[in-house]
Amino acid sequence: MSTEVAAPTLTGVAPATRPRDRPARPVLVGAGIVGLLALAALLAPLIAPYSPNKVDFLHTLESPSLSHPMGTDDAGRDIFSRSLYGLRLDLAVVIFVTYVPLPIGVLLGSIAGYLGRGVDSVMARVADVMLAFPFFVLVIAIIAIVGPGLKGVLIGVPIAGWALYFRLARSEMLVLREQPFMLATTGLGYSRTRAILRHAVPNLWRTALIYSTLDMVVNLLLLASLSYLGLGKQPPGAELGTIIAGGQSYLLSAWWIATLPGLVLVVFGVGVGLIGDGLSDGRLRSASA
Repeated sequence: MSTEVAAPTLTGVAPATRPRDRPARPVLVGAGIVGLLALAALLAPLIAPYSPNKVDFLHTLESPSLSHPMGTDDAGRDIFSRSLYGLRLDLAVVIFVTYVPLPIGVLLGSIAGYLGRGVDSVMARVADVMLAFPFFVLVIAIIAIVGPGLKGVLIGVPIAGWALYFRLARSEMLVLREQPFMLATTGLGYSRTRAILRHAVPNLWRTALIYSTLDMVVNLLLLASLSYLGLGKQPPGAELGTIIAGGQSYLLSAWWIATLPGLVLVVFGVGVGLIGDGLSDGRLRSASA
């Protein structure tokens, strides 16, 4: 029988074998919450008991019951069905406006950080101009040009959102390019394109993806806020912000119209936040190991 000798450390003797890293509990809980909501939204046509825009004036402003789990609104439309379809639409839009600017910002930030000098100065100034404007105001300005509706959101948010990922990737690239494996790419005669795409960018993705979890929550709230203000999905379309806006006049008499769809937003935000926190903690532990 062979034996393994533990390596000495400053604090004692290290264990001979190291247990495999397990996913952090917050990540599992968050993934469970987000997964259930995403599955419910995806299966909305099968789960929803009613059409999201079905009007029934005989059952207006009914409180939550077995036939209407989240009650009805002032037009007799089922809030549960509308929330499922609204969440389905919101998730599709949020994924698009979050993960379209992410690779653009990471790629441009990697190029700027790696090349430095003139290229870095020009690209950094462009990003500074984008970041100088309040994000919400800039998106509203773009929507004012394009017009209200989801088209304005799909165009406005990516235009304004890439600069944050650019800054994040550029700052990490300034450190990464001095690492031995990146310096070796120059000594081996690799092209700048290969050094950036095959060796630098893969090491920058994890930080950007962790940040994107926070960005998803911000974009979801932004979409709901724009719809609440009448700049997003237009009535009678089902969208969480639109549903909440329609229930603001009935907060005292029919609280469920605005409150329950709002709780869906909160639960989704908590789930995504737990995923981001768990991934961030895992990154810090792996960095300190």
